[in-house]
Amino acid sequence: MVSISLCMIVKNEEDSIGRCLESIYQLVDEINIIDTGSNDQTKKIASKYTNRIYDFEWVHDFSKARNYAFEKATKDYILWLDADDVFLEEDQQKLLALKLNLESSVDSVTMKYILATDEYGNVTSSLRRNRLVKRRNGFRWIGAVHEYLEVWGNIMNSEVAVTHKSIHHDSDRNLKIYEKKLLTGEDFSPRDLYYFANELKDHRQFKRAIEFYEKFLSTEKGWIEDNIAACRNLADCYLEIFDKERMIKSLLRSFTYTAPRPEICCRLAHYFIEKNDYQSAVFWYGSATKTGVTSDNLGIQNQAYSTWIPHIQLCVCYDALGDYEKANHHNELAGTYRPNDPKYLHNKGYLETKIPIEKVGVGNET
Repeated sequence: MVSISLCMIVKNEEDSIGRCLESIYQLVDEINIIDTGSNDQTKKIASKYTNRIYDFEWVHDFSKARNYAFEKATKDYILWLDADDVFLEEDQQKLLALKLNLESSVDSVTMKYILATDEYGNVTSSLRRNRLVKRRNGFRWIGAVHEYLEVWGNIMNSEVAVTHKSIHHDSDRNLKIYEKKLLTGEDFSPRDLYYFANELKDHRQFKRAIEFYEKFLSTEKGWIEDNIAACRNLADCYLEIFDKERMIKSLLRSFTYTAPRPEICCRLAHYFIEKNDYQSAVFWYGSATKTGVTSDNLGIQNQAYSTWIPHIQLCVCYDALGDYEKANHHNELAGTYRPNDPKYLHNKGYLETKIPIEKVGVGNET
C-alpha cells in the first residue's frame, strides 16, 4: 500500500477547513498545512488534525505557495486539496480502495472535481484534475493565478471524486493580481490571457474581455479546452453587448477545434427557437444528446447540456411542430433527470390533452 501526504495552502478558512480535514484525515499518512497569513482560527482548527503547519509569506503567486507545500511532503504520493473541498462518504471508500491497490508505476491519478449539482443530485458542472501525484517525480505548479500542476508519465483516470463546497471567495483577488502584472509590464502567457479575460468577463468588463479572449486565441498556443471555452465566453460577451451576429460566429468558431460540444449545440438551438425555426432547433438539440465528452477530458463539463436541457427543449420543439408523441418521448427522458421539475410535470399534464392517455409517460422510441 502506498503512503499519501496531503498538502494544502490556506488563509482564513476557519469556516471550511475542519470539514475538509474531517473528510480525509483517516485516509492519508501526513497532513501539511501551509498558511499564507490567516488571522482567524484556521491554524487552531488545523492543529486538531496535524502538527505540520507552516507559515508562508504571501507573494501574490499561488504556484509558489503550492510548490512550497509540495516540498514539505515526505510520503510516496502527494494529494492536494483546497479548504472548501471534501470527500463524500462514497468517495472516501473509493480513495481507500485506490490507496490499497495503486501500483507504484502510476505517476499521477486524476480525480473528478464536482463543482456543482442540482437539487436532484445531478452533476451540473465538473472537470478532471491531476490530484494525486508521485512525490519523487518533483512535479511543479506553474502560474501565479489559476495555477496548474505540470505532470507527465503514466497517468491513471480514477472514479474518485472531490466535491467543491464553497463558502466564501474573494471575487476581486485574481483580477487584482492580473491587473498588477499588466501594469508592471509582465509578459502574459496564453494561459494568463485566457484567465485574465475570464476575470474581466466575471466583472462585466465585456469589451476588455473580448480583447483578451481574441489575444489568447490569436496565439494559437492555448489548450484545446480553453480554446473552446474562450469561444463560448466570447459568445456570452457579444450577447451582453447585443451583437448576436458575432455571438453566433463565436459559437461556430469552436467547431474549428473539435467536434461540437453539447453546450454549444444547445445555444445554437436556442438561437433557432428565437427565430421560430423549430426544425433547425431539433437538429441542434438532438446533436447535444448525441455529442459526449470522453471521460479522460480535463475540461469543465456540464452534463445538463446533454441530458435535461436538450430533452426538455426537444419536447417544446416537437410540440410546436405538432408531433406530440415525440414531444412526450423527450419529456419523459427529461423527467428521468429531474422527476419533480415543474416544467416536466407541466408538460406531462399538457400532453395528456394531446395524445391518448395510455401513451403519455411511455416515452416510446422514435
